[in-house]
Amino acid sequence: MTELRTAIVEREFAYPPEKLWRALTQPHLIEEWLMKNNFALELGHKFQLRGEWGGTLDCEVLAIEPNRVLSYSWNFASDDPAYALESVVTLTLTPTATGTHLRMEQSGFRPDQKQAYGGAHAGWKGFLDQLEEVAERA
Repeated sequence: MTELRTAIVEREFAYPPEKLWRALTQPHLIEEWLMKNNFALELGHKFQLRGEWGGTLDCEVLAIEPNRVLSYSWNFASDDPAYALESVVTLTLTPTATGTHLRMEQSGFRPDQKQAYGGAHAGWKGFLDQLEEVAERA
């Protein structure tokens, strides 16, 4: 069996979990920090994220613990197996004395997907920068 890799990006936010949760789960706010979408906070809901590059990610809500955990599949279909990706994104919110610790894990990268794995680290750091700006207004 092939060992799958997980990209992890962690960040401290100066906002309570409830404020971040709104930015993570309301479609119009998700669009501001992540991508255009048809997300609904409903277990089993299938949705798409549409990137500015013209690509589409097929997703499904896998876990919901309000103000604590949100998990969804993050799949990209491609005719080129090197670019096809079947992964799971899990966002975990932990209250802290000064706000919230957010841990993003994207699991499912095959060893031959070094570029996608590296891109996930860089991409999520950028997304979380934008999330901070959106959460401030949420």
